Amino acid sequence: MKFLYNNTPIRLFLFLGVALAQVLTSCSSSTSDATTIAAGTWRAVLVTQGQQIPFLLEASEMEGKPVLYLINGEERILLDDIAQQGDSIRIGLHIFDADLIAKVEGDKMAGRLVKHDTPSYYGIPFTASRGQNYRFSENPAPATYNYAGKWEVTFADTTGKTTNAVGVFEQDQNSLTGTFLTETGDYRYLAGEVAGDKLALSAFDGNHVYLFTAVPADANSVKGEFFSGITGYRTWTATRNENAALTHADSLTFLKPGYDQLAFSFPNLEGKNVSLSDPKYKNKVVVVQLLGTWCPNCMDETQYLAPFHKENQKRGFEVIGLGFERSPEFEKAAARLLKMKERLNIGYELLVAGPADNKAAAEALPALNHVMSFPTTIIVDRKGKVRKIHTGFSGPGTGAYYEEWVTDFNNTIDKLLAEG
Repeated sequence: MKFLYNNTPIRLFLFLGVALAQVLTSCSSSTSDATTIAAGTWRAVLVTQGQQIPFLLEASEMEGKPVLYLINGEERILLDDIAQQGDSIRIGLHIFDADLIAKVEGDKMAGRLVKHDTPSYYGIPFTASRGQNYRFSENPAPATYNYAGKWEVTFADTTGKTTNAVGVFEQDQNSLTGTFLTETGDYRYLAGEVAGDKLALSAFDGNHVYLFTAVPADANSVKGEFFSGITGYRTWTATRNENAALTHADSLTFLKPGYDQLAFSFPNLEGKNVSLSDPKYKNKVVVVQLLGTWCPNCMDETQYLAPFHKENQKRGFEVIGLGFERSPEFEKAAARLLKMKERLNIGYELLVAGPADNKAAAEALPALNHVMSFPTTIIVDRKGKVRKIHTGFSGPGTGAYYEEWVTDFNNTIDKLLAEG
């Protein structure tokens, strides 16, 4: 009994030590494995409305930490906010209030896309497989129809309401890229294929989930379907037309009669009110940018304006961003705008201007006839007079249309700065 009495504590201590070591080892392995995504290309598929909407991810490392890139055509969006969440990983989706939450097991991933800024739960299941670098089909049937060129497009919703657009596509055998331009902005980078005579294009930029399909109606016209997110659905028809065009973006929004200036006062991210009449903006050429962190077209415009502002500020150029956010609470809206400011290296003021709603934006800026799109870009001269209002934005995914906007914007700013 004396022998057992003397050694029982020792045995118990050794047993507990081994058990604790196993627990710690297990926890350590779980933490390491949960955020480990093997390097390489992953083919991901979102499943919604009975459709499979594919996109590509590229896994890599940056400064010893895992990162992913969302790939749509030529676009690569960096995702570097990756963290463990229970037995899964949470992948923050750039500036957007959304995450991919997934469990990774070797070369497979399964989970869901979750948006946090919607009034009700928004979740779309997805899976991903490593080592697959095709978007729709690994071996598509040879293309038998040419979708390349410019198309005059009409979208129709389930009520019959129509929207005009211009489609611009480039095709290399099975590979198809391009976008649709509308009067309120473009559908950004679309990528996909032509298999036989069937068109399939998709995009996932962290916020928008798009799938376009189509088949020929005849040699110069097509008909198709457009699926967006959980419930969005429209049909579309298109006719080849190299002269297809939309109403000019500088003519859609304008000042009401009796106005030649813009007046507002909204809090910045620190809660201090900022106005266009503040001394900082006196005798400056100022761009007033209506934007939202939920808006990919706004992201595109900001990625141009932020470095342009930095390069031209000493010439007397300024920008004020008016943020219209999905959260009505100042703290939450300011936090979203701050994330955008930090991620896109914005050096100009962002103000919390109101809710993400066209009508609310128009009420906040009563001098405007309406607000029909985010972004809307208002150019003010050194005397405080509004000289131009541009509705929507045609981003880099539109190719020549984007280059045309860049040239026009630079010429306009140079001219106004030269007026002294």
